[in-house]
Amino acid sequence: MPGEKALDFRSTLRRFAGGLRPERVSIAAVFVLGVASVAGAVAGPKLLGNATNVIFAGVVGSQLPAGISQEQAVQGLREQGQDQVADLVSGMVGLVPGEGIDFTRLASVLAWVLAVYVGSFLFGWLQGRITAIVVQRSVYRLRGEVESKLGRLPLSYFDRNARGEILSRVTNDIDNISQTLTQTLSQLVTAVLTVVGVLAMMFWISPLLAVVALVTVPLSVIVTTQIAKRSQPQFIQQWAATGRLNAHVEEMYTGHTLVKVYGHQQAAIEDFDRENDELYQASFKAQFISGTIQPAMGFLANLNYVVVAVVGGLRVASGTMTLGDVQAFIQYSRQFTQPISQIASMMNLFQSGVASAERVYDLLDADEQTPDPSPSTSVGTVRGRVAFEDVSFSYVPEVPLIEHLDLAVEPGQTIAIVGPTGAGKTTLVNLLMRFYDVSSGRITLDGVDTREMTRDALRSSIGMVLQDTWLFTGTIEENLRYGVRDGVEVDEDTFLAATRATHVDQFVRSLPDGYDTVIDDEGGSVSAGEKQLLTIARAFLADPAILVLDEATSSVDTRTEVLVQQAMNALRSGRTSFVIAHRLSTIRDADVILVMEHGDIVEQGSHDELLAAGGAYARLYESQFAAPVGAEAVDSVDSAADPAGRQAGG
Repeated sequence: MPGEKALDFRSTLRRFAGGLRPERVSIAAVFVLGVASVAGAVAGPKLLGNATNVIFAGVVGSQLPAGISQEQAVQGLREQGQDQVADLVSGMVGLVPGEGIDFTRLASVLAWVLAVYVGSFLFGWLQGRITAIVVQRSVYRLRGEVESKLGRLPLSYFDRNARGEILSRVTNDIDNISQTLTQTLSQLVTAVLTVVGVLAMMFWISPLLAVVALVTVPLSVIVTTQIAKRSQPQFIQQWAATGRLNAHVEEMYTGHTLVKVYGHQQAAIEDFDRENDELYQASFKAQFISGTIQPAMGFLANLNYVVVAVVGGLRVASGTMTLGDVQAFIQYSRQFTQPISQIASMMNLFQSGVASAERVYDLLDADEQTPDPSPSTSVGTVRGRVAFEDVSFSYVPEVPLIEHLDLAVEPGQTIAIVGPTGAGKTTLVNLLMRFYDVSSGRITLDGVDTREMTRDALRSSIGMVLQDTWLFTGTIEENLRYGVRDGVEVDEDTFLAATRATHVDQFVRSLPDGYDTVIDDEGGSVSAGEKQLLTIARAFLADPAILVLDEATSSVDTRTEVLVQQAMNALRSGRTSFVIAHRLSTIRDADVILVMEHGDIVEQGSHDELLAAGGAYARLYESQFAAPVGAEAVDSVDSAADPAGRQAGG
């Protein structure tokens, strides 16, 4: 889990920045607009200081005798023993003794101030708009990469990781990355430029005060660094805990019926409370620790403000600075510490965003399934001959499951696969579909190694109906047509023939909206058995050369099962079919019945032949029909408990 290792901040941040490379022109525009906006914001205090000088000079000038020059007024004040006032008057710009405030000049200065601030606002607004475009396009590409990556991941990845955890990375973590970019990209550019621009103005106005103001910068860096070191691990834990909590909620919601049936509501609540408490603790520590950056920086800023105000006041009194310059410098000192505070407060956003980015990159860097061959081999029109040649496979290298399996299925044959739970029946089908690749040996379709074909080409020839139904949110007709390949047209007559053959048409027409009825994975207005009929009809419409039926009638009643079996027999005509079944009554008519135990085919033949042989199939048959609670049934259960069988998952 990401929370168990230290965040590689630098490499992740470099990769994070690399994701913005396609937007470098727009980012350059953001930088230029930031320069223009900051230039206006930096020039504003100096212009306001000039306005203050005009007002102050007018107020002081009106108290002096008219008709003399500024130098004469200073000399007169000194002769009167008012040396401090004389120093103040000598340092004033634009003072005319005997005249009041020059409103014409003041209006001109204020007009420039207004123009500068309006221009700064417009440039800043345009910068923010372009930033939003850059961020959303970057996140759009990242979501596309993640979606594409999910399609290339092997089934084993989803077996190892909880769905809620994966969903958290795809949704919460990417949203957090988007928020981080939105709140920091333009602000970071503006903050850095503001620091540079303000610092230049401060040294221009008064190098002494600039040095005084810079004393707090090393303190700011030390405080920010120390706080960031302590909050960084907490942000990693926060997002890891978010993923675990989402996984728990998704699991409990998906299986809420079982939770209630077995009375585990309280246990589920306790598990939720524990996960929620872990998230609370991690989030609280992360936010609290990083949140101390802002008040700490505020304290240093206030300390800096006091020092500048005191030193600046003394220099105004000595006549070495104007009041307007001190006013401007105090504003600059605020502007200088504010972006530093912003940069410091952005650290918690950066840490959170980079922690999320690492989790997303961990998904993007996961081992993919072996790539499709290029160029790939095509079998043309699929006849349906399938052969397993010396196939070995194991989910875990130390626990072999299927070893040196040989099997040949001729076109049009119906192959039934039976055996105790965990014998490897579903694994055999997963290998055929290339959900997993064989460890050794090969599987061929019409003589072509399936690894030399693209997965899409292989699976386009196979229709699959699973015991676990899957429907998406949409109309019934949209769900039925989902199995039809792109570019293939199914007319209304063919569509209705498939639904009638699978007895879907009858119950769908009883619904108020018929085929336009909206359903979802929970079923909505249809029962579990009707959902399974819909998945069977979907396979009918796909019209594949090979059929895979994995307990496809387990949720339908006995009468409907007989009717569906008849329809399936018609559908299987001329097609190679693999039927996985536990109810042996459903596969009596199969051409060949394979009996699997511990990943090996221990028997094969027709129903009558296997019964006459009196072997494993006969024992399974008797356990179902002759002695369901006898010793044979116990033996069957014991066979299912084998560790290798459990790894097979079916």
